[in-house]
Amino acid sequence: MEWVLSESLKVETITVAIADLPPSLQGTKLVQLTDLHYDGLRLSEKILAEAIEVCNQAEPDLIVLTGDYVTDDPEPIHQLVLRLKHLQSRVGVYAVLGNHDLYYPRAKAIIIDALTNIGVQVLWNEIAYPLGLELPFVGLADFWSHEFNPAPLMNQLDPTTPRIVLSHNPDSAEMLQQWRVDLQLSGHTHGGQIVIPGFGSAPKLLKIIRQNLPKLIWFWIPFMKECTRVVNHWEWAQGLHQIGANQLYVNRGLGTYPPGRLFCPPEVTIMTLV
Repeated sequence: MEWVLSESLKVETITVAIADLPPSLQGTKLVQLTDLHYDGLRLSEKILAEAIEVCNQAEPDLIVLTGDYVTDDPEPIHQLVLRLKHLQSRVGVYAVLGNHDLYYPRAKAIIIDALTNIGVQVLWNEIAYPLGLELPFVGLADFWSHEFNPAPLMNQLDPTTPRIVLSHNPDSAEMLQQWRVDLQLSGHTHGGQIVIPGFGSAPKLLKIIRQNLPKLIWFWIPFMKECTRVVNHWEWAQGLHQIGANQLYVNRGLGTYPPGRLFCPPEVTIMTLV
């Protein structure tokens, strides 16, 4: 049961240009899901079922999951995987973890085991080749984890080889500018959850207010503390962004934190590589 205000699921369909993409991978279709927060509060069974159905109807080559499967207690992962096991794609499902998947001492191991048991390949500072050697997928440890260290992985790859990076927190894109990243897939922000039409996410506005008001006033502004510690780059809250020479896509996620979503619907992303 979902206890917070959400909106109807929205399917975002985008085309992403990848330099040096081999002809054999032209038109490759990826589907991204992220930030499920499956805990009985933040995600309804209805939205989850719709998201899985959308994924399967797209007939993707590959499904990627970019973290935050639970919120705190890892135990709901055992119920969640009973739903996720119905995901279907040509070459499988690949995943990374988010910060919420690491809160409890054994949460990481519990979540990796549960996902692995349904055939999901979890990448924790690993490189995988689900579509062949010509397009590696780099799965990073969560940005807030002490194990986040992209250098050993990124330095293994030939600079002439295109690659896709899975990294839960979009703030990691700033550091990743040191290397070639044809497409980084992230979540974490929930799109800001509340979007001001014509401006962008409400947390982006709060960041501007924070920069221009004395600290003594911050305490009196609702959600100021929470928003400032989620990410630094609220300008990357959702959608496709050019970060230097790299590309970043941030999915709004499925789960919802209080006070809820407004003009920021939960998202399934269908991407075609060209």
